[in-house]
Amino acid sequence: MPDVNSRISHIRKQLRQYEHEYYVLDKPSVSDAEYDDLMRNLEKLESEHPELITPDSPTQRVGGAPREGFRKVEHSSPMLSLDNALNEGELREFDRRVRELLKGEPFEYVAELKLDGLSMAARYDAEGKFILAVTRGDGTVGEEVTENARTIRSIPLVVPEEFSGQFEVRGEVVMPTRAFQKLNQQREEAGLSLYANPRNSAAGSLRVLDPKITASRQLDFYAYFLLKDGQYSGTSHWESLEKLTAMGFKVNPKRRLCQSLDELLEFIREWESQREALPYEIDGVVAKVNSLDQQQRLGWTARAPRWAIAFKYPARQAETLLEEVTFQVGRTGVITPVAELKKVNVSGVMVSRATLHNEDEIARLDLSIGDTVVVERSGDVIPKILQVKSKAIDPQPITMPKQCPVCGGPVVRLEEEVASRCINISCPARLKETVRYFASRSVMDIDGMGEKLVDQLVEKGLVRSIADVFRLRLEDLIGLERMGEKSAQRIMEGIEKARTRPLWRWISGLGIPFVGERTAQILARSFGSIEEIRRADEDRLQAAEEVGPKIAQAIHRFFEEPHNQKLIESLEFPTEEKKVITGHLTGKTFVLTGTLDGLTRDEAKSMIEAVGGKVAGSVSKKTHYVVAGEDAGSKLEKARTLNVPVLDKEGLFALLNA
Repeated sequence: MPDVNSRISHIRKQLRQYEHEYYVLDKPSVSDAEYDDLMRNLEKLESEHPELITPDSPTQRVGGAPREGFRKVEHSSPMLSLDNALNEGELREFDRRVRELLKGEPFEYVAELKLDGLSMAARYDAEGKFILAVTRGDGTVGEEVTENARTIRSIPLVVPEEFSGQFEVRGEVVMPTRAFQKLNQQREEAGLSLYANPRNSAAGSLRVLDPKITASRQLDFYAYFLLKDGQYSGTSHWESLEKLTAMGFKVNPKRRLCQSLDELLEFIREWESQREALPYEIDGVVAKVNSLDQQQRLGWTARAPRWAIAFKYPARQAETLLEEVTFQVGRTGVITPVAELKKVNVSGVMVSRATLHNEDEIARLDLSIGDTVVVERSGDVIPKILQVKSKAIDPQPITMPKQCPVCGGPVVRLEEEVASRCINISCPARLKETVRYFASRSVMDIDGMGEKLVDQLVEKGLVRSIADVFRLRLEDLIGLERMGEKSAQRIMEGIEKARTRPLWRWISGLGIPFVGERTAQILARSFGSIEEIRRADEDRLQAAEEVGPKIAQAIHRFFEEPHNQKLIESLEFPTEEKKVITGHLTGKTFVLTGTLDGLTRDEAKSMIEAVGGKVAGSVSKKTHYVVAGEDAGSKLEKARTLNVPVLDKEGLFALLNA
């Protein structure tokens, strides 16, 4: 055991170092593959010796089960907001007050970028281990989000031994611009409402009930205060930031120690001109008096410190005319309305287009062609219309197309979905992305069929649907740009291997709305063939595990579309043996809520499925039983409202063993 313990400790130390290099320093020293191999090694050792698992192990970043709500926690000392300076005059007035209160005593400012996220406090125990995370809330009481914060890789789960001892770190949780764009793209393709900005998405991601969702959102944490016993630690703010860096926290390096107001203004102007190049959103600069002794003497008002101020940059907005609305078709067929605007300068960039997202957004804005609108540009995010400033004299209504603007196929909008879609998988507007996705490693894994090759195949008319991939000949490929015989042969071998892929990969490759890898596997396991799925009505589809009404409707609509029917008939799908478990609870749907003493949710789910039952995530009229443990929340209330039978653990066992 000592050897195993030493091995585990050594691997954890290595992984923590690699995480710090990657997520904090942005200077990885090993490849992703090396990191993943080391993590798998640790997971294997811990699974063999579960008694050695500790909360600060890198494997425990995402370990919490979904919860029913958040408990309230009082802050060690108030998390106050800052007063704002909206222009240079207000900043000079703040500087004058500081000088007056310090009676001419010399002082310094620490200038930091004002990140546009949400404030959070992270607490550590006497051994330097992360134990609690609390949102700002009202400044006095916040919500405990420990399991979600644990998934943020830039928050160390344990600090070096020399820094151990109880302490608290306050900072800003942000969503990087690239992660925000990716999240909204995924939501748009799924037909979900979009987040308005990275700040809102960061707040929403930190407060979801399932830590696995938080982990997928790629949040970041920048530390800016170090406290002990609720009081700021050290002799100066700059010293505190340097110590936080040494402790392993991510501290924004874009900061400056300013000896005068002029130096502070220089920093403010410098980053106003460079803010578009930053990988995250900022809305200004925070200036703090550096000396903690001087901070104490300057004191606080009822709601803000007298020693700090936030200089806010002007909003990046402008007014212009909405001249027309066009429609774009994405990979999954989502049709996105795009505002065509009279060109306008928004913070140094000429803007002529803005996304309108979907039909509901147009209705919310009460938007018509000819309206004067307010446009906002936010980082690298596509410009958007915030509001209608004035209505047109002769407004022209905006209507979503009934036929796809590219292929002429039918456009549908599923129940409870905000997106309208072209459901023709072979639509030319979708084709390149469809083929790329179909050939990708996670689907059919056709080696060598990357973006540039797919572009050539589609543009030269060699591929007009995914079925044409299997009709390609060696001579077709050799004739393409930068394609030698050896490379062409490798691709042909990849295509042949793709013919033997399991059924779920073929289903996933069709690009059916809401059907990803997990649902494709469930469909393959439940139906066994593409023909059985085609023939199934919505009720039969919903009988499959985790397939709800929206997914069932999307699948049924997909197979009803004539272009898709023709495509399905031209492909040679494999079949597989159905793996349907039957038992005395076959056809019964259960929902689990709360904590069951001595029984995890996964264990309860496995026991129910072993006798034919199905476990769903939400309560509806079709739910047969709700199993409620301690701290059961809204699901229990809904069950009572719908008169759904409620079981405790003993009742569940009695039903399972009946």
